[in-house]
Amino acid sequence: MPTQRTTTWSDLTTEARHPSSHDLDRSTNEQIVRLLLEEDRRGIERALRCEHEIALASDWMAQALAQEGDVLLVGAGTSGRLGIIEAAECPPTFGTAPERIRAVIAGGLDAVFAAREGAEDQYAEGQDVVRSLDPPDLVLGISASSVTAFVLGALDQARTQGLRTILLTCAPLAKVEGAADLVLALDTGPEILTGSTRLKAGSATKAVLNALTTTAMVRQGKAYQNLMVDLRPGSAKLVDRALRIVVAATDASPQEARRSLDAADGEVKTAIVMLSTSASVEEARHRLRGSAGHVRAALEGTD
Repeated sequence: MPTQRTTTWSDLTTEARHPSSHDLDRSTNEQIVRLLLEEDRRGIERALRCEHEIALASDWMAQALAQEGDVLLVGAGTSGRLGIIEAAECPPTFGTAPERIRAVIAGGLDAVFAAREGAEDQYAEGQDVVRSLDPPDLVLGISASSVTAFVLGALDQARTQGLRTILLTCAPLAKVEGAADLVLALDTGPEILTGSTRLKAGSATKAVLNALTTTAMVRQGKAYQNLMVDLRPGSAKLVDRALRIVVAATDASPQEARRSLDAADGEVKTAIVMLSTSASVEEARHRLRGSAGHVRAALEGTD
């Protein structure tokens, strides 16, 4: 048997062969689908083992935003595209300004739509994407393998500039400890299709990104009960959702909710406080300013 050549990547668990899929090419469609979905489930289970670290990372994200800092997501390939998706979803869901949570991908925006594999090897370009940042900005590097040079360059440069850094990776912690101030090492293991980290690793990464941004936004007052009260109603669906949110939060009729939303220029939080306290638009906005935008605190402060 020929000796395996040792490289930077050959020892990575994400590059290892999965023992359950050696006969993948001989499997039925149903067997392949089952293998893939079962591995996705295992990936989420591995992520749950990092619950404490993920919660801490979301707290760091919330702190950066509360201090008027920005959050930059940095990745390459699938990891970079997942970062782009996450950042793009925050403004419509949580009403954040686009620059507050943003993402960069190795190779630039063209790499979102077409693979530019060599771009991930550019350590210096990773450094460059964070040079304009200052504390309390936060950098979240996303790398399934943990050895992506573009991401490591961004993290290293960020630390020299005094920024907090987080690495989200699917490697084991022993391989990456110390690569950032906080490491979320999911240790998802080998893929059913060897090395294709868009599969289980990608699913687990997306789940953790969902958890990070959603938890941070809840801490920022972007939710009341389980309702997204800072959404931007930029489509017919979201206009209807805004109306339903006000109705659900206040037990008002749709007609009352519509009148309040119109008076509040579409501000869901303001409409909720108006209907719940019989306050005017300006009184409701004053309450929300006094509670840092947290609806529950604005309502509990009612005399």
